[in-house]
Amino acid sequence: MVGIVIVAHTPVASAMLGFAEHTYGVVPERMRAVDIPPHEDTKVSFDRVMKAAYGVNTGNGVLILTDVMGATPANVASKLEALGPLSGLNAPVIVLAGLNLPMLMRCISHRGESLEELAQKALAGGQHGILRLGSKTYSEKTEQES
Repeated sequence: MVGIVIVAHTPVASAMLGFAEHTYGVVPERMRAVDIPPHEDTKVSFDRVMKAAYGVNTGNGVLILTDVMGATPANVASKLEALGPLSGLNAPVIVLAGLNLPMLMRCISHRGESLEELAQKALAGGQHGILRLGSKTYSEKTEQES
């Protein structure tokens, strides 16, 4: 089973893990959240992410989900991925940015798949989960009537 670590700005990671617990009745196995508070030293953040990755690793890989590309949580997580074998995890790491709830649900639902397959399904779930609901706006109705 692939391990999953959510790394995001405080309190997003914990809230996402709380959503998973609410949805499934328990915190899914081999899943951790790491909230990154403002102004925390990146070395401290990296150490906490590394500890979480070790905690979920079964040797099948670790998928790290982050909130925003280019921000501290994603940068810290990417550093772990960049270390590769030097991380000591003895498992591959993939980092995905742009975390949303449909992405997270897809990850939990397909955890028995390989790390690469899970990453692809997570990306698709995140993208397909972004939808416009409701009717057209007033300006769109006006343009179509012209």
